[in-house]
Amino acid sequence: MAVGSFANLSMLGLPMENDGFHAPGVEEFFPAPIFFAGTPFEMNRVMVIRLLAALVLLVFCVIYAKRAKLIPGRAQAAMESLLDFSRVQIGEEILEGQARKYQPLLATIFLGTLFMNLTGVIPGLQLAGTSVIGMPLIYAVVAYVAFIIAGMKERGAGTFFKEQLFPPGVPWPIYIIMTPIELLSTFIIRPVTLTVRLLANMLSGHMLLVLCFLGTHALYFSMGGGLGIGLGTVTLVAGILFTVFELFVACLQAYIFALLTAAYIQLSISAH
Repeated sequence: MAVGSFANLSMLGLPMENDGFHAPGVEEFFPAPIFFAGTPFEMNRVMVIRLLAALVLLVFCVIYAKRAKLIPGRAQAAMESLLDFSRVQIGEEILEGQARKYQPLLATIFLGTLFMNLTGVIPGLQLAGTSVIGMPLIYAVVAYVAFIIAGMKERGAGTFFKEQLFPPGVPWPIYIIMTPIELLSTFIIRPVTLTVRLLANMLSGHMLLVLCFLGTHALYFSMGGGLGIGLGTVTLVAGILFTVFELFVACLQAYIFALLTAAYIQLSISAH
């Protein structure tokens, strides 16, 4: 993994030069278009990575649906374990008896976020589809709309908004303070925090990996000598360790995003 990442740095257009170390910047997340430039359909590297992640997930799901057997093979067992994890550890854990009707949504959010996150540690791609705000924002909007619609269907529109903004059992003067806070926290802060949490984790992870491998290149080929090789080996090992850690973070953030979506739905459909 680390060798693949190191070898592909220059191919991916990262700032790798022999005359010294050049720290990565946010411009990496806004690369030049590579397809359909100058048209409304122009696509850069980030968009290509997102489409590849979505296509791979779609292929896996179609193959799983068409070739499912009573005694699963390795590929089917792996796909079923992901779906079972989404159903049991996310849906049933939070929504209990209501989990079945929301499982398609939760599985879509979990698997979609997971596959987009994992592109950040795949050689040749090495950039998470969720490391630019567009994709985390879309997932957050889907979760936001889902918990509002779920609450309106289960509780009725009037009851839902009344319970969210005016929790029962509270002395009415307290509503002067509580209602604006509930409005802010429930209908504004929730989608923002969902977006920022996922974006910040994936963006910072990519920057950390690039920093390690660019540092390795600069120390090996610019500084040179025993000291440069020694320090470059340290940054190379750090890059490998951070790659493993980023893999863990990618899975964890997909789980947290889907779990919070289920929690918000549970809060919206439950009687206060």
